[in-house]
Amino acid sequence: MASSSRGTSRILRTRADMSAVRRSFGSLCSVGFVPTMGALHQGHLHLMERARRENDILVVSIFVNPKQFGPHEDFDKYPRDLENDAKLVVEKGVDFIFAPGVADMYTPSHRCYVVPEGFEHFAEGKSRPGHFKGVATIVTKLFGIVQPTKAYFGQKDAMQCVLMRRLVEDLNLPPAIVVCDTVREKDGLAMSSRNAYLSQHERSAAPVVYKSLRAAEQAFCNSETSISAAELQQIVRDILAREELIHTVEYVSVARKDTMEELEDIVQPNEGAVISLAIKETARRRHLLASCSRLPGGRAGGGRASCYGTA
Repeated sequence: MASSSRGTSRILRTRADMSAVRRSFGSLCSVGFVPTMGALHQGHLHLMERARRENDILVVSIFVNPKQFGPHEDFDKYPRDLENDAKLVVEKGVDFIFAPGVADMYTPSHRCYVVPEGFEHFAEGKSRPGHFKGVATIVTKLFGIVQPTKAYFGQKDAMQCVLMRRLVEDLNLPPAIVVCDTVREKDGLAMSSRNAYLSQHERSAAPVVYKSLRAAEQAFCNSETSISAAELQQIVRDILAREELIHTVEYVSVARKDTMEELEDIVQPNEGAVISLAIKETARRRHLLASCSRLPGGRAGGGRASCYGTA
């Protein structure tokens, strides 16, 4: 059944084609799904490797979704290279690439959207109006077309991972959501398609984001007493302030891991938190996310602590 076994991944360009192929799998076939916007990097490929191990069929979507971009964001210049992406996914055993056009996914009569209540009030939602409505809508549509058994996402996009779990639970959608660790460059910067925008000078400065988040994570993990959200935010801001290329810190958020609701007081040692931020480097807008977590019982019960960043 898997076309990748012959050294190719079949490219499907319409919803009708993808739906027809999906019907041919049969009910006993497990389907792994990795939704992407293309411009693939090692982080995407890591998701595909895990999905390949865990499923009979592997589908990857490549679709730059206009509905999740704001009016002054980078939809028009977002990197697109389907030919190169197709070569990369073959090496990971991908069976089908679903790469529809915008007109096929959003017809002129399209009127229905998925609006995740409350997400616009969170730090990233305020910074990117309409973004999570666009993400929720396209993922719901993709789930309906591909009908995966499992869907794979990277921890780098912490808010998106929370949203995916809410979609599945609240709307009774079938796929299991699998969240995988962030893949990083050697200097700590998380791999991202948008890293291609950075000049050499900007790229050399970018790891300060990871450095600031690691400092907050270590402060949380090593604190002998309780530590507040405000203290963690200040640690991040102090380190970012040392980098002259950072034009503006739009926000530094410390939020609950399960809901992304802002923490106003003490970060509980047995619960941990997600630390996220958005900065502008000169005229460029960069959304760089990170998280800090402690396993249950880490500080109070003498158990194992775990801190991980996803900048």
